[in-house]
Amino acid sequence: MTGAAFYYFLAPRGQLFWLSMATAYASLALLALSLMIGPWNVLRGNPNPVSGYLRRDIGIWAGVLGIAHVVPGLLQHFRGRMWLYFLPPPNATYSFPLRIDAFGLTNYAGLGATLILLLLLSLSNNASLRSLGAGRWKSLQRWNYAAALLVVAHGAVYQVLEKRMLGFVLAFGTVALVTLAAQIAGFGSVKKKA
Repeated sequence: MTGAAFYYFLAPRGQLFWLSMATAYASLALLALSLMIGPWNVLRGNPNPVSGYLRRDIGIWAGVLGIAHVVPGLLQHFRGRMWLYFLPPPNATYSFPLRIDAFGLTNYAGLGATLILLLLLSLSNNASLRSLGAGRWKSLQRWNYAAALLVVAHGAVYQVLEKRMLGFVLAFGTVALVTLAAQIAGFGSVKKKA
């Protein structure tokens, strides 16, 4: 359904753009959902397991779609000259060896999120949980929060740089704010009980 909605609104701009946006927004929604399960359990007074299959499966799909977003995303602007996402363009007015304008920095945020998602995907299995132990595995899985912050930074800057339609800006902002509110409510509930 998400894919159909994106196709309807974005198909005229091309399939690469459609694929990039559909995977980005679907991944964002699933990442947000995976981050809301813990607070939801806490607020309902239910135990929050170290690893739950539902949260893990949603997280895996969020990661897979996030990684899938990278390919069309990197092909969207420069048609094969991917280094221009991270290195200064020939007409740059600065001499720093990395791209440090808003476009470059938001792509570094996306790269950081991608690397974290790859780490989390490699750990999202029972074998990793057994070999690392619950405490160490959970501490590595908490990198999900850093990935979420990088994803939000990456997405927020792209909303501005690409002058996205109001509906996409509102969808992005709503998902980010609802997730943040859930995290704050869950944290407040845990702190109140302690």
